[in-house]
Amino acid sequence: MKICIFEDSKWLNLTPLSYLRPVFELRCGYYTLIDRILPRLPGSRIYLYVRDYLAKLVKKNYSLPVNDPEIFENDLLLINGRWLLSGEAPLDTTREAVHICHDNIVYAILRRETVRKLWNGSLDQLLAEAAKILPKIPLQATVIDYPWNLIQHNSTMLREDFTTGGRRGVQGRFASQAVIYGPPDLVYVAAGAEVHPLVVLDTQSGPIYMEEKVKIFPGARIEGPCYIGSGTEIMPGANIREGNSLGAICRIGGEVEESIFHGYSNKYHDGFIGHSYIGEFVNLGALTTNSDLKNDYSTVSVPVNGTLVDTGDLKVGTFFGDHTKTSIGTLFNTGSSVGVMCNITAGGILPKFFPSFVWYVNNKFLKGFGLEMMMETVRSAMARRKRELSSEEEEVIRNVYELTKQQRLSVIKRSRKI
Repeated sequence: MKICIFEDSKWLNLTPLSYLRPVFELRCGYYTLIDRILPRLPGSRIYLYVRDYLAKLVKKNYSLPVNDPEIFENDLLLINGRWLLSGEAPLDTTREAVHICHDNIVYAILRRETVRKLWNGSLDQLLAEAAKILPKIPLQATVIDYPWNLIQHNSTMLREDFTTGGRRGVQGRFASQAVIYGPPDLVYVAAGAEVHPLVVLDTQSGPIYMEEKVKIFPGARIEGPCYIGSGTEIMPGANIREGNSLGAICRIGGEVEESIFHGYSNKYHDGFIGHSYIGEFVNLGALTTNSDLKNDYSTVSVPVNGTLVDTGDLKVGTFFGDHTKTSIGTLFNTGSSVGVMCNITAGGILPKFFPSFVWYVNNKFLKGFGLEMMMETVRSAMARRKRELSSEEEEVIRNVYELTKQQRLSVIKRSRKI
């Protein structure tokens, strides 16, 4: 049996976070979604199925077969890359069936004869047709449909990951003037991490986990549950409130609550970020702040593919695509969506939606200085973190630039008339 982790057409509902990566690379808790799936498949040969324009990059990153037509000549276990696996969720491979959670196919077992009969070049159609003719088994599962789902489940996964990981105690440097306020066994400080004097680790509401090379500077307060990735630095006086996942090589200051920083991003200065997801190589200028609660306490709607979607939540912040930059004093509305490689300057009440690759200056959408100059900025930002833009990454960015072109030009054209 071939095992394939796939992404379906609902990747579009996870933009802007999913433009430059497959959906299974999104983070929740300590890990990405695929990091949770792979340990359930020990010793198996894994195949991946993604959008065509991501295939070269994904193959390079994982060294696994990607979009290989060979798999459609075999019995198949197909696993949805949007599945947030947790606990002891079972994988029943004993019979041919489609396992369903609400309107999502979570995973499916398809025999070779079924695959050959139904395969027409589209994985989405294969699964849809299989669901018509095979037993459909209801499954209690968590499937990520929209960006805010990652925030909704983050605190729960942080607690679960600390428990299942089993690591506790201080192995790195922990200053005698630093304090653990709450159960001390809910802290893990990896070897090579440093906790400076006058730091408070508050574990009353959950565990705090620090990877190697983390630095927590004086005056910072960190509240659990919280995960801090390798090489990330927490700036002096930072207020890291509950429910945060801070990926590798970030610089975090000011106040942060219930948010996910994917990695390699900066929020160095004061300002508030809450209930938000920040992609890679994002730089938030000093005092950049988002609202995550409306004044009338009604549920928050977020723009998704041109349509406002009601999240059903009272607290929802901003979703930042990779390589986006903001100026000092930029203020974001509740439930905003900011695309890939935007350049946004402060100016009054900002719109809730920014298409990818736009500049926003003096309250107008602009095309900026063009893609080539944006690419030079990407190379410079990555070099500062000792990363080099690969040819595969560049090709993905150029594809997304074309993919989002009409959306961007439409907004710019309307802005000129104002």
